[in-house]
Amino acid sequence: MESSFWRGRPVLVTGATGLLGGWLVKKLLEEGADVVALVRDRCPKSLLEREGLLSRLTVVQGDLRDAALVRRSLGEYSIATIFHLAAQTLVGVAKDDPAGTLDVNIRGTWTVLEAARQAGAPQIIVASSDKAYGAQPGLPYVETHPLQGRYPYDVSKSCTDLICGMYATTYQLPVTVARCANLFGGGDLNFSRLIPGLIQSTIKGDPFLIRSDGKFLRGYLYVKDAANAYTILARTLAERPELSGEAFNFGMDGCATVIEIVDKVLRLMGREDLQPILQNIANNEIREQYLSSEKAARLLAWRPLYSLQEALSETIEWYREFFAPSAAPLLSASMQV
Repeated sequence: MESSFWRGRPVLVTGATGLLGGWLVKKLLEEGADVVALVRDRCPKSLLEREGLLSRLTVVQGDLRDAALVRRSLGEYSIATIFHLAAQTLVGVAKDDPAGTLDVNIRGTWTVLEAARQAGAPQIIVASSDKAYGAQPGLPYVETHPLQGRYPYDVSKSCTDLICGMYATTYQLPVTVARCANLFGGGDLNFSRLIPGLIQSTIKGDPFLIRSDGKFLRGYLYVKDAANAYTILARTLAERPELSGEAFNFGMDGCATVIEIVDKVLRLMGREDLQPILQNIANNEIREQYLSSEKAARLLAWRPLYSLQEALSETIEWYREFFAPSAAPLLSASMQV
């Protein structure tokens, strides 16, 4: 059913060289879609480059905020489905450069949606985050919770979601929002993030530095499950246009503290001797965040296919191959580009 829907379907993916973008493009290609990727910069270390997928794509190079470029891309390639993933996604960068983050994440979103409105695009799926909810008195987050981000990245996602709702309500644009828990998986080369940074440190034999007290509680989602969620959401929106304007949470069952994730990874890697160092310097971050995916299960028949242990095991193996001695010359060369 998935393959028949996607076979030959022209699809635009913004942010295709990111963690989710790479795995989503890979899945779409496997399903037979004709993928157009809007890319700002060449990323030699991305999953698309490493797995030789770029030759199977149409690549449009340019800035997400270039309205004429986005309109041309939609028209020239007769795009039927848009996955808008491109954003500045690093919380630390957002704190250092709030104006740049707000500009890319908010203006980038309305640029894509306005172009889609003018082109009459059938489906648009916009990437959001559990951070859009901000701090809430009750957990887990559900889709009816208010959007009340307070920190730069969180605010950018709260605004993104409100803009999507505006276009759906005012212009009947067929857009839905995907709010994912903390994504992880092979291909994430932002080593300031917990899981890739932890695996990198452990492979090097260094104790991992935890910025917080280790008790921050988060929900997680394996990137393969996220890619599956996005394709199911787009196909369901095509079948049920009344879902336009809706948001959906996607996350694994349950949640874990930072120290619990660290312990699991160290155990899976056989390095329990590398006890982490608690720096306790984290600030301007919400202590507890995790999602309920009940709505996605009920309306989309979506559930994660991987347990946390299975997903972490696959992720660890991906990075072991990435950092293997045989990959070192390739890795060094790519880092110099």
